[in-house]
Amino acid sequence: MDKVILVDNFDNEVGEMEKLEAHKKGVLHRAFSIFILSSNNELLIQQRASSKYHSPNLWTNSCCSHPAPGEELLESAHKRLMHEMGMQTELKVVDSFIYHCKFNNGLTEYEFDYVIVGYSDAIPAFNSSEVKDFRWISFDNLKLEMESNPDNFTFWFKDIIAQRKFVF
Repeated sequence: MDKVILVDNFDNEVGEMEKLEAHKKGVLHRAFSIFILSSNNELLIQQRASSKYHSPNLWTNSCCSHPAPGEELLESAHKRLMHEMGMQTELKVVDSFIYHCKFNNGLTEYEFDYVIVGYSDAIPAFNSSEVKDFRWISFDNLKLEMESNPDNFTFWFKDIIAQRKFVF
């Protein structure tokens, strides 16, 4: 049973809860969103597996997850990047923000999300239970796709790109 770290608006830990329960109750918890950039400034994006309990089959940033209670943020990010995409690279926290989104299936994302950036030209060896597909895309083309087909992308990914939550 995966647990998440419950936090207040300043990212102070206030408890822990089973991940699905946290999404059912819509309580604020710590998360991270990883962005892997290539040497030619393209972003690695992934299509979430169809088995995901929210946002299945949608395109999103390189990797997302939640650190487990007692686990350091970057340690968790490295582990998750390897688990989902089969990749290792140096990672750096560049920003954080809170977002809130209710889904049609009754679940709610309410996350204190850390934006983490890394650089790699490696070809991902993705985990098919987590990821349906991946591709590299320029930011200009990504913005065009998001404008043309916003429903193809996850809420938090669109928010991060729209708000330019980090600088490359």
